[in-house]
Amino acid sequence: MATLFWALIPATLRSTTPLLLTALGGMYSERSGVVNIALEGIILFGALAAAVTTQRLEASLLAQTPAAQVGWIPWVGLLAGALGGVAIAFVHALMCIRYRADQIVSGTAINLLAMSVPSLVLQSFYGNTTNSQEIVNRLPLWHGFSPLVYLAFLLVPISWWLLFKTPWGLRLRAVGEHPQAAATMGVDVLGMRYAAVLLSGLLGGLAGAYLSIGFLNQFVRNMSAGKGLIALAAMIFGKWHPFGILGATLLFGATDTLAIQLQGGDVMPPVLIQALPFVLTMGVLSGMQGRARRTRPPAALGKIYSN
Repeated sequence: MATLFWALIPATLRSTTPLLLTALGGMYSERSGVVNIALEGIILFGALAAAVTTQRLEASLLAQTPAAQVGWIPWVGLLAGALGGVAIAFVHALMCIRYRADQIVSGTAINLLAMSVPSLVLQSFYGNTTNSQEIVNRLPLWHGFSPLVYLAFLLVPISWWLLFKTPWGLRLRAVGEHPQAAATMGVDVLGMRYAAVLLSGLLGGLAGAYLSIGFLNQFVRNMSAGKGLIALAAMIFGKWHPFGILGATLLFGATDTLAIQLQGGDVMPPVLIQALPFVLTMGVLSGMQGRARRTRPPAALGKIYSN
């Protein structure tokens, strides 16, 4: 039993990484007052951009360049994934902040697009609608872990410091609580909200890149498998606080790892095993109803601000 426990720890850290990156990104957005349920779509577009960029670079360079000399290719793919997430987040920010669209509707529309647009891209490049070609140059492993695993967990104390120990974090929290009061103190409310949403896109895009060129070696349609929504639940469960989010995502990551380990056994039906992370998500969100007084979101969350 002890051996199994220690064997599950590395897998849990890997499963936690995309959830943690995405949930931290969502935290920045919602701390500024912008609801971001587009996290699922951001992950998928980031994963698509990373995988396609990496594969296309390989296709054009590996024919004349030895693989040992093109180790920089996945880093370009990682950058493409991050920029892809930022681009989608910018669309969400533009719709919600400038054009004052309903934030839930905007996020839902992006998630719906993420279910169809990748199929068109895959059809264009690879002649199918389900997956990209496999890549050769994945992100490297540092002592058995992708660099993004280290980055995700390092971002927890960094995010805490930014939010609670810097003037920027104070302004961000003020914008999410009392934007009118923040504006009277000279804070650029709209600028802060744009920055926070774009930051959420950056982290969500990195999470997608981790899935397609770090964890796997190709893009697969709908490969996020609800991780954006689970990250959203973890963010709420963690009370929009970096360390709370760390604990919540570790819980979800451990559940996902356990579900994978149980597959192939006779403990319970496979359908129930696959549904385990989502059952936990629903349970957490249901339980939050009884903790509403202690789990208060930013006061201006979802409210439109105009100069």
